[in-house]
Amino acid sequence: MIDLRSDTVTKPTQAMREAMMKAPVGDDVFAEDPTAIAFQQRMADMFGLEAGLFVPSGTMSNQLCLYMLTNPGDEIIVDELGHIFNYEGAAASVLSGIQLRTLRGTRGKITPELIEPAIRSTNEWDPWTRVISLENTTNKGGGAWYTKEELLAIRELADRYGLYVHLDGARIWNAITESNIEPAFFGTIADTLSICFSKGLGAPVGSMMLSTADRVRKTRRYRKMWGGGMRQIGILAAAADYAVDHHFPLMKEDHRRAREFAAAIHASEAFDIDPSTVETNIVLFDCKQGTASDAVQAFAAKNIGFSVFGHQRIRATFHFQITDDDLARVIEAVQTM
Repeated sequence: MIDLRSDTVTKPTQAMREAMMKAPVGDDVFAEDPTAIAFQQRMADMFGLEAGLFVPSGTMSNQLCLYMLTNPGDEIIVDELGHIFNYEGAAASVLSGIQLRTLRGTRGKITPELIEPAIRSTNEWDPWTRVISLENTTNKGGGAWYTKEELLAIRELADRYGLYVHLDGARIWNAITESNIEPAFFGTIADTLSICFSKGLGAPVGSMMLSTADRVRKTRRYRKMWGGGMRQIGILAAAADYAVDHHFPLMKEDHRRAREFAAAIHASEAFDIDPSTVETNIVLFDCKQGTASDAVQAFAAKNIGFSVFGHQRIRATFHFQITDDDLARVIEAVQTM
């Protein structure tokens, strides 16, 4: 199957498997895994923060970050399309005792003009605003990314009101690829940063929390408490490390193929899309007639996988294991739909 359901469906390459097999390992609960230790520091240095902590999933990374920045009864400002609001099982409420204040931004992005009126007072009866949470790139927003100027403006607002900024960078690699923003810049914007290795980078598992050394040190205990303490994780860290070196440079091609696919969708009589919204590897498009579920089933009959993303909305997500030949077959299927 030509699998465009998500950029999480990639399989480890043979070279990645070899890197995993060769990785020196130790018990990470005792903080003795040399591959994990080195990779955590490498990512912290790359993103301009002091320390990192390898965790099983992006949800755990996001939730550990929010836990470290808040107290029970606090409130977090986030776009209504944000991953922490839509796809993490109300974890912020369950694990941290906090609530999310959602704003209607543009394609998953929020601005100081939207955020400032939503900042609460510190009355005893109010939930206290503590964190501005951003997602870069945006999943439900179709892969949109923040510019430097947009991020600096939000950081300035957060500083003015004494708030933290959390950056959900599940697809930050795509944002870096398209924006040419250097990774270390994000460390000047975010108090906590979550990055993922199992989406477009193609590692089999793993995300990382990045922050100050003190926060990361404290977070190790909560990672263990929440079931994320792992043993010889150098095998997994080695896969992520390999992905950063070898798959990160391939993302430009993912974005090119996404734009070519969007052009074909735009020319189709069956579907609707604004091609200018395709900025990275995610393509959201709509059925002009019928339901997304019907269309996805019709594509599946042609051995092509898409995701239902709404009643009439479909998501295609490009990754490094989709070739130009695959793209040509998908475009042909679109043209005959």
